[in-house]
Amino acid sequence: MAVVLYDDGVHKCVVFTDLVAGEGVQANQFAISHHGEGVLLDPGGNLTYKHLLAEISDYFLPSRTRYIFASHPDPDIIASVNGWLLITDAKVLIAEEWERFIPHFCLKGATVGRMVTIPAPGMKLDLNGGELLVLTGYFLHAVGNVHVYDAISKILVSGDVGASLVDAETAGKPIDDFDYHLHNNGMLGFHKRYMSGNKACRYWVNMVRQLDVEWIVPQHGASFKGKDMVNRFLDWFEELECGIDLITQDDFRLLD
Repeated sequence: MAVVLYDDGVHKCVVFTDLVAGEGVQANQFAISHHGEGVLLDPGGNLTYKHLLAEISDYFLPSRTRYIFASHPDPDIIASVNGWLLITDAKVLIAEEWERFIPHFCLKGATVGRMVTIPAPGMKLDLNGGELLVLTGYFLHAVGNVHVYDAISKILVSGDVGASLVDAETAGKPIDDFDYHLHNNGMLGFHKRYMSGNKACRYWVNMVRQLDVEWIVPQHGASFKGKDMVNRFLDWFEELECGIDLITQDDFRLLD
């Protein structure tokens, strides 16, 4: 279902939580528009393409899609990019480490002149007069992860940071019990397995605390709405041991 996160008549931010059908992992797709011009964030793969195309027409014309943003190059993030390149004039935004991986999802030549690479420190992005801030999320969970902060709505689209493993209905509702969500909806296990290590977590939190964030919305699962819940998540993530913090020699051994 489409969930309108923010709408002041000029600027809109929407998340779609139920477009993945079948065996695929639940994933959220995002659309931000300003004065009728739009950006799609993590639009997904072939399981979402035709559904998202139909849905975004309620918020802006697909022909006015200016950017296709990918937080990283996983198939649930950006495998549908070929379709969007064929029907729009949009540019693809992705970290510079992944620029040459995107053509593998596309017809030959489709990405020529259509790629905008995001440098390691991030960048500012103009959307028809509305500014978005692209933030580094490197090693959370892979090199070249990037996130988007929308200063107008005060929403942070956080990629896999904050992700959980829930159904589409649950994903469409903000979390109301952090501890229950952490231990019962796959969030703890996901982050311990997928995030690279505490150092990256701490540095990311230090960066995000400098922003005025009212809502963190990840690419999988439910969101963290309101200052108290945002800070609850940041406090937890800052202290998380994960990834290489947890591995031992037993994880690298020959089978008997």
